[in-house]
Amino acid sequence: MAALLGHILKTQKNSSFIRSVTRRTIDTSFFSSLHEPTFKITPLSQVRLLGSCTEGVCGFDEMVTGKERKYYMLGGKGGVGKTSCAASLAVRFANHGHPTMVVSTDPAHSLSDSFAQDLTGGRLVPVEGVESPLYALEINPEKSMEEFRAASQKLGDGMGVKSLMQSMGLGMIADQDIRSCARMIFPDFVALFQVMQFLESQEYNMFSRIVFDTAPTGHTLRLLSLPDFMDGSVGKLMKLKKKMGSAFKSLLGKEPQNDGPDKLEKLKERVEKIRDLFQDSDTTEFIIVTIPTVMAISESSRLHASLKKEKISVKRLIVNQVLPPTSDCKFCSMRRKDQMRAIEMIHNDSELCGLRLCQAPLVDMEIRGVPALKYMGDKLWR
Repeated sequence: MAALLGHILKTQKNSSFIRSVTRRTIDTSFFSSLHEPTFKITPLSQVRLLGSCTEGVCGFDEMVTGKERKYYMLGGKGGVGKTSCAASLAVRFANHGHPTMVVSTDPAHSLSDSFAQDLTGGRLVPVEGVESPLYALEINPEKSMEEFRAASQKLGDGMGVKSLMQSMGLGMIADQDIRSCARMIFPDFVALFQVMQFLESQEYNMFSRIVFDTAPTGHTLRLLSLPDFMDGSVGKLMKLKKKMGSAFKSLLGKEPQNDGPDKLEKLKERVEKIRDLFQDSDTTEFIIVTIPTVMAISESSRLHASLKKEKISVKRLIVNQVLPPTSDCKFCSMRRKDQMRAIEMIHNDSELCGLRLCQAPLVDMEIRGVPALKYMGDKLWR
């Protein structure tokens, strides 16, 4: 152990890295020298394409090609390792020359734990130990709500909704209704507002890769369907406003004095931009993360079906925590047989069999900190 720490002290001068090592953050040499596995690990370069596809790798060369901005959203059932996969992808992009940002939209954040670094506060935080700029962000609901209110005021309270309600004589309850609406869809709405900022703010222009660590399946589907929902809702509000304006004019002989429709139109345009972004297969890809269990793969199949309905591009399926073959451990052998049966479900599943399969091994330590994430990324994203 003393020799190991001496080697790390010589090769890593950054004090934050040293502190992370004492918290069991690991690098490649740490895996190989301190925790040699008792069984042979199957090389992850031998990743198969499912269905009728031939043998192949996860296709990272395709993902890293080009300097135009691309978005990658990783999601799936809770507890399958979405955060580790997203963080390792962000590290790998940064080490291949892409200024990268990784964003957690999960209300129960674990990105800070994955990087072994405090990322709270709702602001971009630089991640150390990578070759190109890498920033991480855990969306802070309270801070984001204040930013949304500030942006709303610039466009007109509630982005036109409050003005519309005032024109109908409902101004006294407008504030309360907007707050109630925000609470109902708050985590997803805040995430959507953050995507608006990525599209419109100069602060984010430098990033050529943006990786989303999304919430579990239900939250993510609601987020992805929110643009269509808002687009339809705003359209109905605009029609209602027009009808109310006509009724107002017929009763009083003049048009109501407000610019609600203009503000609603601006909101509608912004929502359409986000919807187009989500559905653009050239710039946005959703990657499903699962583990080799019947329950997780069944949910992944339903997730892919829902994503197709939303016209979201899905090309890859990560199967995480796969046990390697072994003859020395009866329990491990039984578990691997169960995992292989679960993976066979993917071959026979009409929703999943056409996706590119990427397997990530179950390792004997927690993947935490940039060196460990680099190790995972080198094995998975090939």
